[in-house]
Amino acid sequence: MRSLLSICDIKNEIPEILELAKDFKEGNIKGKPLEGKTLAMIFQKSSTRTRVSFEVGMQQLGGNTLFLSNDDIQMGRGEPISDTAKVLSRYVDGIMIRTVEHKEVIEFAKESDVPVINGLTNLEHPCQPLADMLTIQEKFGNFDGKFAYVGDGNNVCNSLLLICASIGMNISVACPKGYEPNENIIKKANKIAEKNNSYMVITDDVEIGVKHAYGVYTDVWVSMGDEKEKRKRKKVLEKYQVNQELMKLASDNAIFMHCLPAVRGEEVTSEVIDGPQSVVIDQAENRLYAQKALLYYFLR
Repeated sequence: MRSLLSICDIKNEIPEILELAKDFKEGNIKGKPLEGKTLAMIFQKSSTRTRVSFEVGMQQLGGNTLFLSNDDIQMGRGEPISDTAKVLSRYVDGIMIRTVEHKEVIEFAKESDVPVINGLTNLEHPCQPLADMLTIQEKFGNFDGKFAYVGDGNNVCNSLLLICASIGMNISVACPKGYEPNENIIKKANKIAEKNNSYMVITDDVEIGVKHAYGVYTDVWVSMGDEKEKRKRKKVLEKYQVNQELMKLASDNAIFMHCLPAVRGEEVTSEVIDGPQSVVIDQAENRLYAQKALLYYFLR
């Protein structure tokens, strides 16, 4: 029994999972392969795309979903994670959990007898970059060239570093000092990248980061849980806004990416996110097919 807590858990299977996602999108996989199976979805943090893509995806595969917020389960009232994990394992075939602390997901998976999928923690968001890579594959047909991430080195950035390293795609991260990706993630990604003959660069120079990139990615400056630092973060990150001037430094055919939700006028201008280079809605759509691939892969 396997779980998906980090991109590292599937680093060798990413091409296979992306091919599954493509097959689902093109309608090549028929029937209801997860008929009779139930996915419990624990949401301790709110969500739009993660909830809807998992719920719709599971239903399209013939299975059932059970939405559980903090108000619906006793974990929100102090029940040990181990008790919740053990009990839910007796009821359902898989568990998707979206929470704050990554260590909670690790503990949950350790105590669970069914696969656990990380729907987002403060360290990683492994479901998102699968949809991102599917989108890049659709737009360019390969993972050659340089991919750039700009802004706060958060959980999405961490998972992007790991997936790029795993598929041999070069990535440059431009972020202010003090807002770099997780140090352990950088070390892991570097080791994986070396094996796959790709490189990664962490810099505070946004022009170096974006220059000649064929994809420019950003995320919100103030993630859930960082609201108390809002004023400070906006001041520190204002030089890392993705605008038309910045996009001109990238390749002529570069695309703009964002995992959403976005704050127009902060991390990205309306001209970019709503412009012809933006593929953010394609990314959001591809969450559905990436999730269906994961569900099929782990629960079948």
